[in-house]
Amino acid sequence: MFSMKKQVTINLNIERLPEGVYIATSSDVQGLVAQAKTIEKVIEISESLAKTLISVRKTNFIPSDKIFYPMRISV
Repeated sequence: MFSMKKQVTINLNIERLPEGVYIATSSDVQGLVAQAKTIEKVIEISESLAKTLISVRKTNFIPSDKIFYPMRISV
């Protein structure tokens, strides 16, 4: 027996920054922020990231609509 995956629609907000790169966020998936040099690449990254964030939420049974993902970066 095979399992059918659920399809969901996610709205992306894509902006071109003054630096020439694109940034995508989504109010549908908390924590989704992606950046790339092209629109195609930012969409590709966003899709992968959305799948990961939704999967983590399902696996960890996070009851809230918000996902908090702490990230350490060097600047």
